[in-house]
Formats: sequence, structure tokens, C-alpha cells
Amino acid sequence: MTAPLTPPPPPHEPSPHQARQVPQPAGSAGGAYEQDGPGMKTEVREAAVVTVAVALGGVLLGLLWWWLAPHVPLVADQVGKSWVVYLKESEGEQAIGVDGTFTLLALAFGVLSAVVVFLVRRRGGVPLVVALAVGGVLASVLAWRLGVWLGPEKDVIAHAKSVGKGVTFSAPLKLGAKGALLAWSVGALVVHMGLTALFGPRDPDPYLEGPYQQGRYGAPPA
Repeated sequence: MTAPLTPPPPPHEPSPHQARQVPQPAGSAGGAYEQDGPGMKTEVREAAVVTVAVALGGVLLGLLWWWLAPHVPLVADQVGKSWVVYLKESEGEQAIGVDGTFTLLALAFGVLSAVVVFLVRRRGGVPLVVALAVGGVLASVLAWRLGVWLGPEKDVIAHAKSVGKGVTFSAPLKLGAKGALLAWSVGALVVHMGLTALFGPRDPDPYLEGPYQQGRYGAPPA
């Protein structure tokens, strides 16, 4: 007696309640969300170059500050064997002008460095932002110390003795408001982030970059 022939089972069909697997084009493995920029090592290397270049810009800032900053006039008087030094103009605003000159110059250099970095590397990235901030602080400190070194003699009493009693001379160049050392970094970060937001490359739309763009699976979901 022969066993009855039974037809093969029908192929398994997915239930309508099961999620449909949408194939992706070859090489797209999450392609819409992949970054096509350089690797982290390249970004860190570029950030190091930016940091050094921005820091060296502090030399020019220091020269300009020393040249453009107003001089604070002092006058010396001799009382017995002692020398007394005082401001020639007690209500003068030269000291404020010294800090203001440094701050305005640092802001201008920060804007310039941010524009240059953005034009060279439009994609930006966290390492470049950190490089601008660190480089700005280093440049400001370098400019401050260079300006003080190039400015009038720091030993006020010795300077007063050398020029004589009642002769006007300039006070040492100094930065009273140390917060000005952050002006370069703040200006660079604000301008760079603004340029990146307005003119930087946009992240691709995953629906437009995927199979929906080719019309194979209909319109993207709302």
C-alpha cells in the first residue's frame, strides 16, 4: 500500500502585522547618517595647526597694542631722599583706553581668524572650535606679555629718577582688566558658529538620500 502524496507546504508569507523590511541600496549602510568628512586623526591634526597659527597671531596683536594704546602720563616729585610718582592727569581715561584698545584689537583678530578658518575648513567640527578657543587665549597672553615687554620701563621709580623731577613720562603698559584676554576666543567662537550655521554644509535628509528618492517604495511617511 502506497503512502498518499501530499503537496509541499506553501512558502512562508509574512503576516501583514509584521514590519516590512525595506532593502537599502548597496553601500548605504546607514549612509544617510554617515559623515563624509575626514577622520578624527585628520581633524585633530588640523586643529593643532590652527591652534599654533592663531597663537602666533598674538605677536601682531601685541605689536599693534603697544603702538596704538594710549600712554598714561606720570610725574615724579622728590621729597627728601624719597621719590613720589603720581598721575599727571588724575581724571584721565588713558588707563581705560589701554584696556579698551586691547579688547577691540583682540575681538577684531578673533573675527578674522574665525573667517579664515571657516573658509579653509567649512565643515568645522569640535576640534576646530576648541582650537580657536585655545589658540585665542594663547595669542592674547602672548600679545599681553609682548606689549608689556616692548612698553615703557616697568621700574617706575628708576624711570622717574632717570628723567628727573617734574618731567612727564609714560607709565608701564599693563592690562588692568584681565577679562580682555578672552576677547579673541569669544569673538572667534561667536563668528565661527554663526558662519557655520548660515553657510556650513547641511546634513543630508535620510528620506531624500534613501530608496524613497528613486520612487521604488512610494512617498516617504509623513
